[in-house]
Amino acid sequence: MRPVAVVGPTATGKSDLALTIAAKIGGEIVNIDAMQQYRGMDIGTAKTPVGERRGIPHHRLDVLDVTATATVAGYQDAATADIEDMRSRGVVPVIVGGSMMYVQSLLDEWAFPATDPAVRAKWEAVLAAQGTAGLHKALTAADPAAAATILPTDGRRMVRALEVVELTGKPFAASAPVIGAPRWDTMILGIDRETEQLDQRIAQRTSQMFDTGLVDEVVGLVDRGLRDGVTAARAIGYAQVLSMLDGELTEEQARELTFTGTRRYVRRQRSWFRRDPRITWLDGADPHLEDRALQIVGKGVSKTWIR
Repeated sequence: MRPVAVVGPTATGKSDLALTIAAKIGGEIVNIDAMQQYRGMDIGTAKTPVGERRGIPHHRLDVLDVTATATVAGYQDAATADIEDMRSRGVVPVIVGGSMMYVQSLLDEWAFPATDPAVRAKWEAVLAAQGTAGLHKALTAADPAAAATILPTDGRRMVRALEVVELTGKPFAASAPVIGAPRWDTMILGIDRETEQLDQRIAQRTSQMFDTGLVDEVVGLVDRGLRDGVTAARAIGYAQVLSMLDGELTEEQARELTFTGTRRYVRRQRSWFRRDPRITWLDGADPHLEDRALQIVGKGVSKTWIR
């Protein structure tokens, strides 16, 4: 069962297209969005509501409490097991999402460097004492290339980079997977849109999230331990609402920072995925998008699986 992956920037229309493909070829959805793994984080992650999933089974959704730490390695193991199970049942896995390292870890069988609690604790202490600025300074000295590519506000990833550099004696990039033939011979479709149009969609999505209950969703998740989570509390939209609830931002500011944060993330996604020559790109605004995608998929999947 050759999987189909639908990847690309946020708000391009990946979820709808993946559902159409899954319905047509008898597939099941495998989520590859890191934050959609969290139970209760529905509005802010634009998770497809259960009633709109067309009865198609979804995997790797709602599998973590907000207090849990989402890791690429943990996702890789769990998603691999799901996909192998589907293939054994004669079901086509349709992988959809835009979490960059998650995609590459799954399709390129990323082997992760070892960790050392003492080394990690040392760099986490630097983060706590000096903030992301101090950590970024340390990373710049240890691995300038990593410092140039990791967001200076991404403390968790900088800690990991410094840990890997110290343990291996090699640059952080040396641990990255090599792009080759995708695992399971996965067919990879990329969805993108013109920048101005995508910015408009992000703005509309942000407004809709706040207008349909994002703040109430965050309040409810705080009662379930959201503030104690390492990764969930930092998700775009959730971090801004938490700051609003703490009186650090007005709602208008929280909305604006959610929009700009999402737009910045989209630029990173686009840059990351555009480097992958295995991806067949499609325009999310094309009125014939579904037909074009199904035509491509139909050439790569046995016709006996096309309904």
